[in-house]
Amino acid sequence: MKQTRFTFPNAAGEELSALLMTPDHGTHTYALFAHCFTCSKDIAAATRISRALVTRGVGVLRFDFTGLGNSEGDFANTNFSSNVQDLLAAADHMRATLDAPELLIGHSLGGAAVLAAAGRIPEASGVVTIGAPAQPGHVTALFSAGELERIEAEGCAKVTLAGRTFEIHRQFLDDLERHRMQDYLRNLRKPLLILHSPQDEIVGIEEARHIYEGAKHPKSFISLDGADHLLSKKEDSEYVATTLTAWAQRYLRRKAPHLDRNREVPEGKVQVETLTGPYAQAVTTGRHNFISDEPVKVGGDDAGPSPYDLLLAGLGSCTSMTLAMYARRKGWALTHVSVRLEHERMHAEDCAQCPETDGKVERITKRIALEGDLDAAQRQRLLEIADRCPVNRTLLGNPTIVGVLDEDEA
Repeated sequence: MKQTRFTFPNAAGEELSALLMTPDHGTHTYALFAHCFTCSKDIAAATRISRALVTRGVGVLRFDFTGLGNSEGDFANTNFSSNVQDLLAAADHMRATLDAPELLIGHSLGGAAVLAAAGRIPEASGVVTIGAPAQPGHVTALFSAGELERIEAEGCAKVTLAGRTFEIHRQFLDDLERHRMQDYLRNLRKPLLILHSPQDEIVGIEEARHIYEGAKHPKSFISLDGADHLLSKKEDSEYVATTLTAWAQRYLRRKAPHLDRNREVPEGKVQVETLTGPYAQAVTTGRHNFISDEPVKVGGDDAGPSPYDLLLAGLGSCTSMTLAMYARRKGWALTHVSVRLEHERMHAEDCAQCPETDGKVERITKRIALEGDLDAAQRQRLLEIADRCPVNRTLLGNPTIVGVLDEDEA
């Protein structure tokens, strides 16, 4: 799993702190996650859901809304409208630097924000809310009567939420009243998944009912029975991630490659077959299963190593194994082998080691690093042995490759 931290500007030019989590072996789609009111991108539920999504091939961008977490700006000057604008700025940044988000996920008030922003993110193929209120104004239930009175009378007041103090201005309350979720739901025109716990004591389950009734099909509701509002239990976050990923597969434009992990082929044989996506392939050898694909720059989804990556990996693995075996047999102090390989196509005249003198040739360069207490003669001998590994010999031996139709499978 890769984690990349960066900032991007909001509509006012303030830098918002973001975290992008992606799989090690390629991302087939991206999700944009909006955190709950006064929370941050690093809240446990958001982190756990993101990690679970990444294991399923979904890259996830989380960010701190203006004035929260590590983002610039004054929280006192923000409101629900600015949250929506921050979401749109995040989607714009993704569109320009990665790919536009196909999944919009919002937790609590972040769920209301993604519903309001979804219509302005045309690439989004699905919207998911988790414990979201049907109206943004529901957030005022978190303030005491006295705090609300001071805001109305004095224009601002300090309120305490989850043990932290925030300054809330009257413009925040006025802005909440201007937003009508019924309009956003009526014009959503995107598949909607509503996840909500019947035991949610912060945003009651009736809020989920109002969202469901206001939205048009396709829409789905799943109960998070036993979960609290912040999904503080790890198993609840995992369930949310598993459920929403399975739901989203019906609507995503770029499908996640799926492997049958239980498939096996006889030892010594390899089976390759197509998966979803332009080039993705399921590779099975013995009891091992993995994906091969092409990089994004040539039209693939980068869900796995390319065919030439696998070819070089086979040669490099065989080379390293052969050197280790030879050194053990000789009793030499070889402690570590590293082989870096590169495949190139070039003109023969540019390849001093190639026997051809004209036309184009292909060259594989093996850069071998040897560690251990070895003298110069031993190192030179190991370099010679590197060319004797079985895969090296196969590639240099002009093997005959025979293609036949498998009548049993055709």
